[in-house]
Amino acid sequence: MTNALPRSDDGAWLGHERPSRAYQRIMLGMFCGGFAIFAQLYSPQAVLPEISAAFTVDAPRAALMVSMGTLGVALSVLPWSLIADRIGRVRAMAWSICLAVLFSILTVTMPNFELSLAARLLEGLAMGGVPAVAHAYLNEELHPSAAPAGAGVFVSGNTAGGMFGRLIAAPIGEHFGWQFGSLAVTAVAAVTAVLFLILTPPAKGFTPPPRDEHRFRDALREALTNIRSHLRSRRLVVLYTLGFMLMGGFVATYNYLGYRLTAPPYDLPSWVVAFVFLAYLAGTVSSPIAGRYAAAKGRKRTVLIGCAIMAVGMLITLGEPLWMVVVGLLVLTAGLFAAHSVASGWAGSAARTGKAQSTALYNLGYYAGSSTFGFIGGIAFIALGWPGLVLVVLGLVSASVALTLLVLPWRPKGFVLGDHLPEGRD
Repeated sequence: MTNALPRSDDGAWLGHERPSRAYQRIMLGMFCGGFAIFAQLYSPQAVLPEISAAFTVDAPRAALMVSMGTLGVALSVLPWSLIADRIGRVRAMAWSICLAVLFSILTVTMPNFELSLAARLLEGLAMGGVPAVAHAYLNEELHPSAAPAGAGVFVSGNTAGGMFGRLIAAPIGEHFGWQFGSLAVTAVAAVTAVLFLILTPPAKGFTPPPRDEHRFRDALREALTNIRSHLRSRRLVVLYTLGFMLMGGFVATYNYLGYRLTAPPYDLPSWVVAFVFLAYLAGTVSSPIAGRYAAAKGRKRTVLIGCAIMAVGMLITLGEPLWMVVVGLLVLTAGLFAAHSVASGWAGSAARTGKAQSTALYNLGYYAGSSTFGFIGGIAFIALGWPGLVLVVLGLVSASVALTLLVLPWRPKGFVLGDHLPEGRD
């Protein structure tokens, strides 16, 4: 395997190609980074019934423990993208992961529900650095032929972290309290955070400007200019909206799954319900597959297929037998992460300039959707039961399909892999 840095004839950086050592280190490091963050972010989902009992709150209020974390991520992705432009991609992600571990410990030491929610918000603000920067880092460090697969591997780390975080939190939380379940997840996240720090190589495709060359206000002005440019592109805005709607429906489904399965006719203990989160393995598998399929067949087609799979999975969960619920979740999860891994990478690569800001805007929509529909879904669940939640999710998926068909382009002529979107008022 070669370690030579791939460059064009004029010396321009082309990005690491498979199967170089640097490519493998990036893949492993970013997998660990995604694992560390998402294990902590979604672990409260597995202990929401215990949180309800501990603080005497209903399902939608307990779900705020998830929503406040995702809200913090949504609010922080843009600031983290500015920080990354100033101090570098890898350093920003390292700070994000380490701070997230510290605030996770703070969350479980708070004496009441309101203070725990405030600490979860701080934890979410810390977590935002990895999702805000990861796709920009991958697009800058990897050759265009490898970038879609790289995005898929990163998202597979997210899904693996989300799954194992829930599996660890549920049995410990049921027997010793939700706080101990969360602390166990934090300990695992700390180990994978160390692996991220060891494995992830320094950036070659981006160098932050010298501190004495650009003042912060100049960097802020440039970032705001990039953001305005991105928001004038209806196609980029649609990509951000896809993250908002698809992830919103997905998080709502998993938020209230525990309440459904611990109630009649299932009456399952929480530690058994936790095994249902193994459905996240479907996302770990589907993300890299979707990345490779998008590179070969086009991103729009892959997003539409992912949405269709999501809808089928949600309909299957309407069945009462437990095996149908599990199969439906497997299908739903595979579809969501297929669509998300492609759309998130597309949002970063499609921007001609300000890729970090474009990725941050996608993540802003993605996590804002988690916070918004993670709560709204609970209102539908209380009012109409599981069918009410299914209606909400299907509505979000249908709107995503319509926007994709109407606005996003098929593979443009002249682009083999990137499916770039022109900026401006398109």
